[in-house]
Amino acid sequence: MSTVTRPWGSATARAHWGNGRRRWEGPRVSHILLIEDDPRIRLIVERGLGARGFIVTSSHDGPSGLEIVQKLEVDLVILDLILPGAHGLHVLEDLRTIRPRLPVIVLTALDDAGAKVGGLDAGADDYVTKPFSIDELAARIRARLRFRDAAGAADATLKAGPLTVDLITHRAVLHGKEVALSARELALLATFVRHMGQVLSRRQLLELVWDIDFDPSSNVVEVYVAALRRKIGASFLETVRGLGYRFVVPGDQPAPGSERDGGAL
Repeated sequence: MSTVTRPWGSATARAHWGNGRRRWEGPRVSHILLIEDDPRIRLIVERGLGARGFIVTSSHDGPSGLEIVQKLEVDLVILDLILPGAHGLHVLEDLRTIRPRLPVIVLTALDDAGAKVGGLDAGADDYVTKPFSIDELAARIRARLRFRDAAGAADATLKAGPLTVDLITHRAVLHGKEVALSARELALLATFVRHMGQVLSRRQLLELVWDIDFDPSSNVVEVYVAALRRKIGASFLETVRGLGYRFVVPGDQPAPGSERDGGAL
């Protein structure tokens, strides 16, 4: 079972099918999929985000949510980790298989650091803990979508040696082969390439990539840097002890005080 909530004041928007997926006619409005089994929370999010200009489609479990992703043009998914029938992390893995770069915000009552890191490491782009503010959730959604909207910028194609990052198609290609990256991983990689050779601190990366404040004690930057190293190779990212990270083209000599062993700052 699923429901669709249109944004208030957008009664002219309607949906039709094309190329196997339904897309919305009328003014371009971001389409959010909520996968949440609690009907009370579904109603709150549907009304709250609808009032803030989003189209919201909701699903009560993982299988129906995955079916919606395959049929509709969805811009972002809000995913509860505790779902009937299948754990949210398993649903997240399936989402990454179906649409690797679809932004996913995990919404759950689990507030321990281990659960957050597990969700982020599994491919989530952000993490919101219940109870939550609709205004904060909407702000995080806009931040996640902002990177997509920036793809039309003049520097939409970034190159660094054998690596190419295309912000229009949301693809990373290394040695002629596509590298599967989440939306957040792609944003982090693009930030590194844009600042190639510069040392970026954890705080700078949080501001540039995550756009909103994070707990300074969070290791989310380390988690995503480790993920990039696994996917594109550790030789691209140097750890500069006590300062941050530097993106380099493999083959260049590491700068003094830096290393490429994946160590902590």
